[in-house]
Amino acid sequence: MSILIEGLFAQAPEIRYVATYLDGVHLSAQRPGIAGASSSESDKYEELIVNPTLLKLVTQRGNIDCGGARWVIIRYGNFYELVIPVSRGHVSIGVEPTGHPLVIVERVLSFLEASL
Repeated sequence: MSILIEGLFAQAPEIRYVATYLDGVHLSAQRPGIAGASSSESDKYEELIVNPTLLKLVTQRGNIDCGGARWVIIRYGNFYELVIPVSRGHVSIGVEPTGHPLVIVERVLSFLEASL
């Protein structure tokens, strides 16, 4: 597991999954024993195809007259997914449904600003 991924997990105990897609390299890790986990194969395609496309759409719209886009939150049935664009790609954070993604995203943003 990379130091960046370990640092992201440390931002909140409700973080269940972390993925980075930086400079074309996908890395991910999941806390052991989590309920309702998706398959690693579908997670991989989410990071390689879905999240970059989603960020492109939201960023382009945000840049027209909304002041840009800092992040996206998706509410899946089993968890929240935070998708955060960074200069070299994106970071995804899976959050337990009992977690508070608006609080966690601010911690993660602060950590990323200091780390990247």
